[in-house]
Amino acid sequence: MRSLILSAALLAFAGYGITAPQAGAAETAAAGPQAGQAAPDFRLQDQKSRWHTLDQYRGHWVVLYFYPKDFTPGCTTQVCAFRDDIAQLRKAGADVLGVSLDDVASHAEFAEKHQVPFPLLADIDKSAARSYGVLAERMGMSYARRETFLIDPQGHVARRYVDVDPEQNVKDVLADLDRLKREQATPSAG
Repeated sequence: MRSLILSAALLAFAGYGITAPQAGAAETAAAGPQAGQAAPDFRLQDQKSRWHTLDQYRGHWVVLYFYPKDFTPGCTTQVCAFRDDIAQLRKAGADVLGVSLDDVASHAEFAEKHQVPFPLLADIDKSAARSYGVLAERMGMSYARRETFLIDPQGHVARRYVDVDPEQNVKDVLADLDRLKREQATPSAG
């Protein structure tokens, strides 16, 4: 019964983006890669049991977004927002990868239910969440904090989004992607 109550509480916190004060939260966020730093590589399976590494996306922009839990309200809002804007993201040259600590089977159900056209990666050993500084724990349960990393074609973090709004995240990413690509195309004076 206690674990059921803890699970329900975690889902409520994770699903709605509610955060309680955490000791060391700022230090944890700072521990992950910041803009200009190399994005940590990973090797994770998607909802179709295919393996993905960051290296295989070299030469493309990557939107790597971490989320707490499949089937929760906030995470459903976020995955559907990315799904709905996938054509714009692809037109901008970006690949989208969602990551949570859920397993492949959970991702398969979640992706099928919401017709997700991009990989949802299962970080069951928590290695990617840990290396990106988004691994959190509440009431004895681990989850990935809702953060997004925009990674440039050379494999460096171009932008890190903390305290992400699940509905607005994709719009922010698209605006920054457009701005960053324009800045790259404009020769610097100097």
